[in-house]
Amino acid sequence: MRAIRGPFLDFSADPFYRDEEEAVRFISDGLLVIDGEKIADFGTFGELGGKYAALEIDHYPDRLILPGFVDTHVHYPQTEMIASYGEQLLEWLEKYTFPTELKFRDKAYARRIADTFLDLLLANGTTTAQVFTTTFPQSVDAFFEACTGRNICMIAGLTGIDRPGQAPPDYLDTADSFYAGSKDLIARWHRKGRNRYAITPRFALGSTREQLDCCGRLKAEHPDAWVNTHMSENDKEIALVAQHFPEASDYLNVYERAGIVGPKFTAGHSIHLSNDMFARMSRANASISFCPASNLFLGSGLFMLHKAKSAETPVLVGVGTDVGGGNTFSMLRTLNDAYEVAAMQAQKLSALKGLYLATLGGARALHLDHEIGSFDPGKFADLVVLDPRATRIMRLRSESARMNGQASPEAQAFDRMQHDAFGMMSLGDDRCVEATYVSGALLHARPGIGR
Repeated sequence: MRAIRGPFLDFSADPFYRDEEEAVRFISDGLLVIDGEKIADFGTFGELGGKYAALEIDHYPDRLILPGFVDTHVHYPQTEMIASYGEQLLEWLEKYTFPTELKFRDKAYARRIADTFLDLLLANGTTTAQVFTTTFPQSVDAFFEACTGRNICMIAGLTGIDRPGQAPPDYLDTADSFYAGSKDLIARWHRKGRNRYAITPRFALGSTREQLDCCGRLKAEHPDAWVNTHMSENDKEIALVAQHFPEASDYLNVYERAGIVGPKFTAGHSIHLSNDMFARMSRANASISFCPASNLFLGSGLFMLHKAKSAETPVLVGVGTDVGGGNTFSMLRTLNDAYEVAAMQAQKLSALKGLYLATLGGARALHLDHEIGSFDPGKFADLVVLDPRATRIMRLRSESARMNGQASPEAQAFDRMQHDAFGMMSLGDDRCVEATYVSGALLHARPGIGR
C-alpha cells in the first residue's frame, strides 16, 4: 500500500446539468490510499492521515491532482505524421495518412511507434484512450502488447476499410478478412488484463455495406465489445456517404442499419448533425468524441457541444485529441481548442466543464466510469498531478489572482483552484504534468522530479 497527498479535484455529477459546485469534489489537502492497482481509501488528510501514518506518501503540495485524462479518439499509427501541412480530410488521408499507415505491416515498426505513442500519452497525463490502429492485425497485436507491459487501460481494434478507391489497394482489407481478423483479435486481447476491444470500421465512406454488416455481426456475437468510428466530419465526406448509401436517411442511419449504434458506440467528430441525429444518439445511449484540435487543424467545422449537452438531447460526450489530425497529445491544449470552438458559437466552456469532459465525462462516454474517472474507492488508481504554475506566464497569472478576502479559507481555496484550472486549460500543455500514475504505479515523472 502507498498514499498520495495534495489538492484533489474530481467529479460526482455532470456539471452541464448540475450546479458546478455541486458536481465537483475538491479537497485542498487530501489523501488517496492505493492498495495494489486500485484506490482503497480517499478523503481529507485530516481525517485519514493518522490512520495511514505508516504508509509511504508521495506529497504534492501546491499542485492539482485529477483522475487520469481520458482521450476518446486518437490514432496511434499517425504519431509520426502529426502536423502535416495544408489539406482537408479526404486529401489529407490520401497524401499523408495511408502512406504512413502502410508502414504498420511491419510489426517491429508498429511496436516501436506504439511504445512512443504510449509514452507521449503518459507525458501528457492521459491514462486511458480509445485508439485506432490499421487494417493490419499485427499493428493491433503490437499495440496491445505495449499496453499490457504498462498495465494501462486502452480500447483498440482492427481498423476496417474495404471500399475500392478509398485507400491504396495494398492497404484495403475485405469484409471477410476484417471479420476473421477481428474475431481472432477479440479472442486474443479483449478483457485480457486492462485491454478492451473495439470493433472499428474506420468511417462509413471507407466500408462497403458487406463490411458494415460484418461489424453488426461482430457486435451481436460480442455485445460487450466497443464500436469506434468516425461520423459527419467533413462536408465532402458526408456527400459521398449519401451517394454510396442512398437507402440511408443520413450518415447515422448507415450505422443504425448495420446494427452497431447503442451503448459503447462512439462516433468521432459528429460536427454536422441535425437535431434528429442528436436525438437518436441520445436515445441510443451512444457517445460522441469531440475533437476540436483536429476539427480546427483540418478545417472541418465547429462541433455543437451546446446541442450535445442540451437538456432536450443529452448525449454522452468525451474529448479526443485525434492525433494526427489533431496537432497535440495534450488534453489541456485540446480543451483550450474546445473553449475557442464554443466561443465561436457564442457559448462558454468553463474549466470545470472542460475537466469533467476530460475525466469522468470521458469515462462515462466510454462506459468505463465504474472503473476509472474519479477517486471513488474500488476504481483503478489512474491519476495525473498537474502544476498550475509550470511556466513563467502561468506563475505570474496565478500570483496575480485576486481572492475574496472576506471568504472562508475553503472558499478561497476553491476559487483559486478554479482560477488555476482555467489557466492550465488556456495556457497549459505537457509542461504542467508533474506525474502520471497508472494502476497505482508511477509511469511518468517530469524530469527532475524524484519520488
